[in-house]
Amino acid sequence: MGSLCLVLVVLLLSWSLSSSAPPSSSHLCLPHQRDALLHFKTTISVDCDFYYYNYYNAYGDPYIKSWNKSVDCCSWEGVKCDNVTGHVIGIDLSDNCLGGSLLANNSLFHLHNLQWLDLSSNNLEDSLLENNCSLFHFHGLRRLNLAYNAFHGAISTDLFSQLVSLTHLNLSYNGFFGLIPHQISVLSSLVSLDLSFLSDLRFDGQGLDLLARNLTKLRNLALNGVHMSDVAVTSFLNLSSSLEHLSLSYCQLHGEFPTQVFQLPNLKVLDLSGNENLAGYLPNKNWSSGLELLDLSYCGFSGSIPTSFGNLTQIISIDLFGNSLEGRIPDVFRDLRKLTSLSFSSCNLRGPLPINIFNLTKITYLDLSNNHLEGPLPSHVSELQLLEELWLYNNSISGRVPSWLFTLPSLPFLDLSYNKLVGPIDRIQKPSSIQEVDLSYNNIGGSIPYSIFDLVNLTSLDLSSNNLSGVIKSDMLSKLTSLEVLDVSSNSLLSLSTSGNDMNYSFSHLTTVRFSGCSVRQFPNFFQTSDLEELDLSNNMISGGISKWEAEGWESLLSLDLSHNFLTALERFPGNNLRFLDLHSNLLQGPILSACLNLQIPILKELSAIIISNNKLTGNIPSSICNLSLLNVLDLSKNSLSGTIPDCLGNFNYLELLDLQMNNFIGKIPNSFVNNYLSHLLLNDNQLEGLVPSSLANSTSLELLNLGNNKLLDRFPCWLGSLPGLQVLILKFNRFYGSLPHSIASSNFSALRIIDLSGNKFTGTLSMKLLQNLIAMKDRPKEWLYSSIFYYEGMSYGSGIYEIPVKVTTKRLEMELTNTVAIFVSMDLSNNQFCGKIPKDVGQLISLQMLNFSHNNFIGSIPASFGNLVALESLDLSSNKLSGRIPSQMTKLTFLEVLNLSNNNLVGPIPHGKQFDTFNNDSYIGNSGLCGLPLSKQCVNLEGAKPPAPLSMEHEGSKIPFFWQVVMMGYGSGVVLGLSLGYIVFTTGRPWWFVKKVERYWQYNFTRWVRRNRAGRIALHPTS
Repeated sequence: MGSLCLVLVVLLLSWSLSSSAPPSSSHLCLPHQRDALLHFKTTISVDCDFYYYNYYNAYGDPYIKSWNKSVDCCSWEGVKCDNVTGHVIGIDLSDNCLGGSLLANNSLFHLHNLQWLDLSSNNLEDSLLENNCSLFHFHGLRRLNLAYNAFHGAISTDLFSQLVSLTHLNLSYNGFFGLIPHQISVLSSLVSLDLSFLSDLRFDGQGLDLLARNLTKLRNLALNGVHMSDVAVTSFLNLSSSLEHLSLSYCQLHGEFPTQVFQLPNLKVLDLSGNENLAGYLPNKNWSSGLELLDLSYCGFSGSIPTSFGNLTQIISIDLFGNSLEGRIPDVFRDLRKLTSLSFSSCNLRGPLPINIFNLTKITYLDLSNNHLEGPLPSHVSELQLLEELWLYNNSISGRVPSWLFTLPSLPFLDLSYNKLVGPIDRIQKPSSIQEVDLSYNNIGGSIPYSIFDLVNLTSLDLSSNNLSGVIKSDMLSKLTSLEVLDVSSNSLLSLSTSGNDMNYSFSHLTTVRFSGCSVRQFPNFFQTSDLEELDLSNNMISGGISKWEAEGWESLLSLDLSHNFLTALERFPGNNLRFLDLHSNLLQGPILSACLNLQIPILKELSAIIISNNKLTGNIPSSICNLSLLNVLDLSKNSLSGTIPDCLGNFNYLELLDLQMNNFIGKIPNSFVNNYLSHLLLNDNQLEGLVPSSLANSTSLELLNLGNNKLLDRFPCWLGSLPGLQVLILKFNRFYGSLPHSIASSNFSALRIIDLSGNKFTGTLSMKLLQNLIAMKDRPKEWLYSSIFYYEGMSYGSGIYEIPVKVTTKRLEMELTNTVAIFVSMDLSNNQFCGKIPKDVGQLISLQMLNFSHNNFIGSIPASFGNLVALESLDLSSNKLSGRIPSQMTKLTFLEVLNLSNNNLVGPIPHGKQFDTFNNDSYIGNSGLCGLPLSKQCVNLEGAKPPAPLSMEHEGSKIPFFWQVVMMGYGSGVVLGLSLGYIVFTTGRPWWFVKKVERYWQYNFTRWVRRNRAGRIALHPTS
């Protein structure tokens, strides 16, 4: 990513030198040409609200405005004249906010001696090249640049037939679409061709092959973003040996890229980034000796990094981000003295850090993050004086944190998180201008060195998840006047001073403080004089309450997390502007208003999230809570609340999560749900009665509905099938009755992944059409299908992970699924009165991990299609009236850990092999006709018996999906290999460290992209 910036500037400068216009003429502008330019000015509009101008132009007003008749037009900004004849030969109107259309009779087209024209970064419209071909009657035209416009339409073949002498063609960043005409290959004089990032533009195989063979003078070829999935990568072997620049990023190339291209004798720039299906290997020798930029990021190259890298003495930038490389990084960088940018991030590299990398004197960007690199950092480094970005996170780097990291003069950010560094941190001898330090998730011990507080330019300090000890006092932080974020969470031996002297210091820029999981015992007055917006004191030892005086001085506080403490009551909340409040897992007791909200509802009207679960609250939910009209999240679960659920809770306009589970609520569920934002509703484990409210059909965003363990009396709510995003449905242990209606078969349950109807009185047979509609259970499990991140409107605060447990009965145990991966797929219809045969279509639900049909009245045989359920970990068909043999195909269920077929009428030998050799008698008891191990009853001679039907007999044409075949490969019999249980997690925002890394990553790369494109386009403009 960082590799493109500097090198493209160098490259594009070379382009401008080869194609720049001659110096300004001493001749006067010819009158008819001056009049043509002035007439052109009147035919277009100038509108600087166009966003390209706002992003890229830094030169003030458009210079076309300054054109006037009283000044020689050869002196106008953006105009060049021939130094002999005075003819206008160049026009540069880039970034001039031009709008409107270029019609066929436009006076601009009367300038027949024009050699180059640049109208880039404007807002000109119409299908310029297709409908206004007179533009291309400039027979003297040598260079054309229409980049960054809003032209639409296909590229006309007239462009190529009229401009056969063209040497430089740049149509990048426009709206052209369709197939690039094969006639482009007639432009045999082309030296430079740029068609990058044209909307829906594509090359076919023949067109690219003709171009490569015929354009023998080509030195620069940029086709970034052009669709080339139909192009054989071997076509690039025919490119001219004079080629210097080849840029093919995000072209949907695939196949194995030929290594010979790396060896073109004059090649300086090779950019293949963003072609995820493009494979290949780095050549071991004979690289182009003049190579300056190599960008293979986001490709599929494999193999090792060759030692021949050491011969690329002209290289300026290398980016191999995200490839599938292997082995070590060779220590061959000693002679790469021009290298400024190097990224080997996310390449699966192993072995020690190459020490010579730290001796590169011109390096500004170094990214070795997200690999398996190990060993210590060098104890002393003096060369990295120009380093601006250093990324080493998520490796296995060990040893101490050397002080030189903090003294590099140009380095604003230091990220060594997720390594194996130990402490104490070396004393910092010469503090630098570093702004952000992230040492989180290491093993750094000892106290925080005082010298770290001499880094007076720090805006963010993250020392979380280490073994630091001691007490942080306000005078230690007093020098950090620019500090915005302080995170020392999860250092169990670290505490926070609560002395009265702490009020003497002010932290005017501080917005975020996280002291989760330390040894804080008292609510601090530490930052009362700051403009703090987020405070996280969760997982500490704060007891009692928060007094009135402690709560003063927090007027800017928006997010407060006091979860997992020992609070018994809150006299007041800090500040009156809270948006996010998390008090879960404390000792709060008594009614809600007196225990925590304390009649502050009118003051806290901006609250969007209240989490007070897992406390000891009693009494009713006060109706005044409904005055918090901006609520997105209300979680009062796992308390001892009673009474009825207020009707007004269904009237919230923006509520997305309502969790009242595991209380003592009685009465009916309100039939007042009106908003379509509600995505998670958990009312399980109460004493609710009556019907499932039909108003829930208005909640079209509903993803999780848990009404289990209540006293609801109703038929199956057919309207649930109208909720397109419903993924988890739990109605277990209520008083539902009747058959599943036929209309349910036409409903849309395509997203459903967990369904639990157990412990009711459902009757009738299972609908095959219903089973066929369960698309999410038939497809490969996908983590994104049920996001592990719970977002809700208007809320950007909250650093902790917010988990909502979902209980399922699997592997003979009731388990609460609360972790970070959402891939669990299950169906539980047990303890009902379903009858008839088990449909063979159940075998299509190949993502099922748990299936429980026990304690029903199913008859007939176990379908052989059950052998398709290759993800299955737990299968319970006990206490039915099943007959026939156990299908031998079920031995393919390699992940099966729990099998219960007891109390049926099964007969014949128990299959052997793989998981079936691990099950004991309990799996088969109550089937008098079964024989063979593990039962003591031996089977009679079955010679002559027909072999079981093959798996495809009931499922003609069916195959075990390839992805599961791969998973099962090599698993021997008797090995318990079940997939780990999937989990469901909802958070009140991504973990803060992840958000920070993503935001920082995109901020850096967007900045580099803008800088690169702006600098590159300036270099291409001869008048700039």
